[in-house]
Amino acid sequence: MSHWRKQQRKEEYFQKAKQEGYRARSAYKLLQIQEKFHIIRRGDVVVDLGAAPGSWSQVTAKLVGDKGRVIALDLQAIEPIPGVTTLQGDMTDPAVQAQVIALVGGRVNVVLSDAAPSTTGIKLRDHVLSMELGHAALAVAKTLLVPGGKLVIKVFEGEDLPALLHEVKMAFHPVKMHTPAATRNESWESFIVAQGFKGNA
Repeated sequence: MSHWRKQQRKEEYFQKAKQEGYRARSAYKLLQIQEKFHIIRRGDVVVDLGAAPGSWSQVTAKLVGDKGRVIALDLQAIEPIPGVTTLQGDMTDPAVQAQVIALVGGRVNVVLSDAAPSTTGIKLRDHVLSMELGHAALAVAKTLLVPGGKLVIKVFEGEDLPALLHEVKMAFHPVKMHTPAATRNESWESFIVAQGFKGNA
């Protein structure tokens, strides 16, 4: 795809997000993942990691409905979102994880991570930082998820991805790599979509 077409697609999702009231065009990545995999159900309890500015949480709140719960967590403060509980903290901090468990009164059905590192422009460095976030999201999911729970992790593709993918496959089945149409203008960004958490037996 030409650079011009990539820019056009990027602009198209940006404008759509503005029109539909989403805080970022990344909302459409989650909507497209949902359309294909049906990750989130009405009534689910969902934790959204790396949630700022909150577009994934906006989508999730609509999907879970009034009987569901959405906890949005980020190192940065998140502007309030209707139907979403926002927390500021480090997702790898056990005290923050305990706070999430206390908030939801137990375990959660889905963990989402659209977290990305502050990119340096050095592809290998950014990939390594992305893998660190991916491993952290997996660790959080293992702590929080009910058996049968689901996990979505954004990753930057590179040589360390197979190792993370293997770890996810040890804990979930089935596991797929997926690149939503809203993402294709960044060829090295993709998503691990994992279902059927095996639990910590």
